[in-house]
Amino acid sequence: MLTFFSNWNSWLAKHMFYVVLSALFFGFITPVETTKFWSLVATLSFTYMTFVSSLETSLKDFFRTLSRPWINIWMLLLIHGVMPLIAYLIGLIFYPDNEYIRLGFVIGASIPIGVTSLIWSSMLGGDVPLSMVAVTLDTLISPLLLPAFIALVAGKSIQIDTMQLLVGLFWMITIPSLLGMVVHDFTKGAVDKYATSIGGFFSKIAIFLVVFINASAIAPEIKWDHAIIKLLLVILIVSVSGYTLGFLGSFILKGHQRDRMITMIYGVGMRNNSLGLILALTYFPPAVAMPVTLSMLYQQPLAALIASLLKQKQPAPKEQGC
Repeated sequence: MLTFFSNWNSWLAKHMFYVVLSALFFGFITPVETTKFWSLVATLSFTYMTFVSSLETSLKDFFRTLSRPWINIWMLLLIHGVMPLIAYLIGLIFYPDNEYIRLGFVIGASIPIGVTSLIWSSMLGGDVPLSMVAVTLDTLISPLLLPAFIALVAGKSIQIDTMQLLVGLFWMITIPSLLGMVVHDFTKGAVDKYATSIGGFFSKIAIFLVVFINASAIAPEIKWDHAIIKLLLVILIVSVSGYTLGFLGSFILKGHQRDRMITMIYGVGMRNNSLGLILALTYFPPAVAMPVTLSMLYQQPLAALIASLLKQKQPAPKEQGC
């Protein structure tokens, strides 16, 4: 049974683009009524995803990596400092009179690292421990950073219940992340088999549910016309900017190691769009969620394209002497 779920979990992990795309497709063509029930399902699904993703992380490894914090600090500075500024400037250039679209760009750029960055980093030989700690640390500090950042950017024109947002993020991210690491240490890693089989499989189902529910909620706000084409093109610019920033930022690191470069590219470029959707739809008008929703169309395809380029540039193994 574990082998069955493990194989399916592995297959879904390699085809996350199709999982997300199908969820978006069904959400757009078969919208469900936005109710407290479906909102609760989306929130609980996301909480479960966070918990499962942290089951393979040890508290000891987490704190050990924190003893060398400079790389993570640099990544977080790029993610929560430089990239939101780039997204805000792009929004200001293309949408000077639409504060909600601009805010959507900022939220999409300032939300935590996407958990799927771990998958891509692992498949391409990246620094997996660094990637795991970066994702975990980012999700733990996001409840403190996001409310402050959003209030700084949009607080003058949009009323934000910062305390409600803070509490919601702690319940969706911080608590399940810490609980997952505690369970990992308590079981001495035995729970890893669950995380990579049954737990991992249903976490992919949870991703589908979160995307489907939120896409369904935003569907009535989308009018497929020239305005959407413009928005899609601008979102593509923002998405490419994230991956490019991670690549350029890796050259600052001492030695510019390939494994760290890969982790930087996906860590800075990929975002937890499921969380962004929940935040945008829970605390802001639906228009704010449009950039976050539509960015899902690019994240996985761009990740696959970058993977192809990295494989082409992969250094050939050195020949062994006789």
